[in-house]
Amino acid sequence: MPLLKFDILEGRNDQQLKALLDGAHRAMVEAFEVPASDRYQSVTQHRPGELVLHDTGLGYTRSNNAVLLTVFSRPRSRAQKIAFYRLLAEQLQVDCDLSPDDLIISLVENTDADWSFGRGRAQFLTGEL
Repeated sequence: MPLLKFDILEGRNDQQLKALLDGAHRAMVEAFEVPASDRYQSVTQHRPGELVLHDTGLGYTRSNNAVLLTVFSRPRSRAQKIAFYRLLAEQLQVDCDLSPDDLIISLVENTDADWSFGRGRAQFLTGEL
């Protein structure tokens, strides 16, 4: 049940957004081995100037198609994280023609106590999940 939050510059159409979300979901399901029905995604679109994504001195060339993805997830192994980063870059390059230089990912780990899926309950702690 990772939560994927995408920050992008405004301008993508519905088909492009769907391709972005679907590609990210496939990479997450494969790398993190979560059920395909486990899908929580959010997109925030920004006006130019509201999203600043420099290359941190690595020599990457960013475009207006850049994607900043924040993933909130239960702890994952190092191997799973590396696989996710690779699979996501590959998937979005194929599905969205997104340059790997335009993909920035930050994974934030939390624990079972940090999730409630509704009704004011902590389903991981109560055993409902």
